[in-house]
Amino acid sequence: MPEPRRVPALIDRDFALIIVARLLRAFGFGMSAVLIGLLLEGRGLRPGAIGLVLTLGLLSAAVGGVVAAALASRIGRRWTLAGAGLLMAIAGADLTLATSPVVLGLAALTGMLGAANVDFGAYASIEQAALAESAEPSRRNLAFARYSLTGGLAAAAGALLAGTATSLDRGRMLFAGYAAIGLITAALALRLSSRAEAPIRSVALSRAQIRALTPLSALFAVDALGGGLVATAVIAYWLHVRFGAGANVLGPAFAGIALLQAASYELSGRLANRIGLIRTMVFTHVPSNLLLLLVPLSPSLPWAIGLLLARFSLSQMDVPARQAFVVSIVPPAERAGAVAFTGLVRGVGQAAGPLVSGAAIQGAALGLPFFLAGGLKLVYDLSLFAAFRDRRGEHENLPEDRSGGR
Repeated sequence: MPEPRRVPALIDRDFALIIVARLLRAFGFGMSAVLIGLLLEGRGLRPGAIGLVLTLGLLSAAVGGVVAAALASRIGRRWTLAGAGLLMAIAGADLTLATSPVVLGLAALTGMLGAANVDFGAYASIEQAALAESAEPSRRNLAFARYSLTGGLAAAAGALLAGTATSLDRGRMLFAGYAAIGLITAALALRLSSRAEAPIRSVALSRAQIRALTPLSALFAVDALGGGLVATAVIAYWLHVRFGAGANVLGPAFAGIALLQAASYELSGRLANRIGLIRTMVFTHVPSNLLLLLVPLSPSLPWAIGLLLARFSLSQMDVPARQAFVVSIVPPAERAGAVAFTGLVRGVGQAAGPLVSGAAIQGAALGLPFFLAGGLKLVYDLSLFAAFRDRRGEHENLPEDRSGGR
């Protein structure tokens, strides 16, 4: 009798450790996304150089996801997550202490710069695979929604704290805290029980699954290229250059954006249960991208922030739906590899965005990143619906279409 109670206790403990680590990490990423552009500018980097650093950060995060999936299949999930925490600590220490542009750029190579969403990078491939295996199939959509909700709320708190960085020294102090968060998450990973490991050891992703995922990943790359043009750090820096917004304005604004995103994650899971994952991804994404096209036409800072709030209340609803879809169309043993592979392709596309945006901002073509991003994302939305509207995840149990569709 004691043994059946012990297993759920271990699972609950591991789940709690993973959620606490995610909360801390998302808090740090939410803070970094607001401050990184301002910090680099304060250290003397020009817009083009800032775009290059952000590009390196996003590309390193994408590659980190693949490396993490491969390592987890060899040394286990706990040690891999601990290593990712150490990389986050190194990035934070670099941004706190370094003054040379070259040394500052090294922080980007850790993949832990925090310039993009918290579902991106070395942590994502491991955590999302574990989440799919731990949730009952009928509750998978909601499980991924709650996973995103957790990160969204913490990111909002981090962005709000970033609003207190009214000086370069204050910003450096916050990045010292960022380094501490990395060390804490590394320690939490090592506290996980052996049940947190994958049930079997195998190749991260078979060739057959790579071929099957390639068309979907190609579409994700188009969306990610658009997303990279308007990554959180890029938007924060654009508002600073275009309207003179400081950290005291950017922090609360992006905290509000993160709160709206968090609320939308919960709605996403419920909507996916009703209309399906692909329809949730597309039907929420299209209006958000139309709003994105209006942002550079804003006559003032309040208008720009208002349009961004409206846009982000919809734009991230596809995130938990996309995560649940990817892990539901591959075998359980290859889920981490699938997340890493699609993340790599998305990351390569996303990484080019800040480089283009930095050049556009430097050349006074301030609206170009938004126009390009909105157009690319609309192409992605329409293509995804055309190609995958009849494809469902293994756990989806939707009523037949009245027209007699699949």
